[in-house]
Amino acid sequence: MDWLYSLIDWHVCAVIGGKVAGAYFLALPIGWEREQAQHSIGVRTFPLVAMASCGYVLLADTLAGPDMAARSRIIQGLTTGIGFIGGGAIMRGRGNVHGTATAASIWNTGVVGAAVATAHYEIAIILSLMNLITLRLLLPLKGRLDRAEHKGSE
Repeated sequence: MDWLYSLIDWHVCAVIGGKVAGAYFLALPIGWEREQAQHSIGVRTFPLVAMASCGYVLLADTLAGPDMAARSRIIQGLTTGIGFIGGGAIMRGRGNVHGTATAASIWNTGVVGAAVATAHYEIAIILSLMNLITLRLLLPLKGRLDRAEHKGSE
């Protein structure tokens, strides 16, 4: 078992674990909000997206090193993949489109994970808070606008 201990840099594990946990905990409230609002994507998906984004960016830093073009390509692929997941949250029916806020929140959560990976915690915290504020505080305004639009179409 000593050979295993000697193969792993435990300090690096602790730093990476802290970053992944940070991404997880910054995304968890967004997932909780979506779950409480009874959306199909919620408390499990959002932290997973943030952790995966964090992991991909950490891996990009390791694989690409100082090669900014290579790091950029990895982040571009990540962005596309997260968009694909978000696209699955969008539903269309009866002349309405639903799930766009959830899809945008998934995309935002990916950036939260990437920001944590690159030690831009201020960006991650601000994005997470602004996402929550948008979902929670603007919901009553959206309800009023939807009711006004519904009245106008009658």
